Amino acid sequence: MLTLRPTPGNPVPPGARLVPVETADGVPLRAATWQPTTRSVKGTVCLLQGRAEFIEKYFETIAELRARGFCVVAFDWRGQGDSGRQVRDAHKGHVRHFDDYRLDLKAITETVLMPMMPEPHFGLAHSMGGAVALTGSAEGWLPFRRLVTLAPMLSIRMVRWPAAVSLLMRLLHRLGLGRSYVPTGGKVSIATKPFAGNRLSTDPVRYARNAAAAREVGAGAVGDPTVAWLASAFRAMRRLDDPAMIRRIRTPCLIVGAGADPVCSTPALERFAARLKTGHLIVLPGARHEILTECDAIRADFWAAFDAYIPGHGHHAIAEKAQALTD
Repeated sequence: MLTLRPTPGNPVPPGARLVPVETADGVPLRAATWQPTTRSVKGTVCLLQGRAEFIEKYFETIAELRARGFCVVAFDWRGQGDSGRQVRDAHKGHVRHFDDYRLDLKAITETVLMPMMPEPHFGLAHSMGGAVALTGSAEGWLPFRRLVTLAPMLSIRMVRWPAAVSLLMRLLHRLGLGRSYVPTGGKVSIATKPFAGNRLSTDPVRYARNAAAAREVGAGAVGDPTVAWLASAFRAMRRLDDPAMIRRIRTPCLIVGAGADPVCSTPALERFAARLKTGHLIVLPGARHEILTECDAIRADFWAAFDAYIPGHGHHAIAEKAQALTD
């Protein structure tokens, strides 16, 4: 039975409606919807998680979006959270190919977004979810009027020799080890590791809250990725490094980079944004990878940029905000 798990300091936002969704290839997904807490409705924001995330991590963000007048759709990608797995060990972060995520978003669009949620539809995507969304825009299947993506996964900074690691993953995959953890990988979720030296957030309270949520969802928080996941991630990032691919992105995008991101490369993000004709870039100084779980000051800067861009009040406010952050 589908459920949402509260923990101390992280209650389930009231009014949640859980929706079972099944993809075209038979994978069950956990999805949930919320109505706004305001009288007027500005549309719907669909959350696209990063790798190893789950709906419970976004309870605070969901409440903030509802207070802004948005309906919210949240769901777990296949291979994480309470959605279906394609390997026996539920702790493994696994997909056969990143194209599988397209099937997930298509199922959410057809089962939840289009029949149930008011337009306009917007996307709020983090990390891996940002890579999926940008690919979807280039290929023409992204279902959103506008997209806000935080620290999108365009280059993995924590991999020291990406070309060599990518080659190794392809080799291991061809040897039939695609469902195995990456070398030295295991079941421990990154969200449950000690706060000191963490890559995700400078905020100890939100970090502890997310760690408690990760322990509560157990295998839903997943551990390290599989060989197949990482091999496919490198393929997806190479595609998004192609200028021809970037030129095909037509969805208006607000790209929010983390100035102190040790997970995904912010310089790579800046190079990408410079080639993008439909996008605006803001880099938040001092932010680590998970901007939505950062300290209040960083989050306030993010929400100011979001409010200027969604549902769409023009571009001048975004340019002014970007200039203010660089002064």
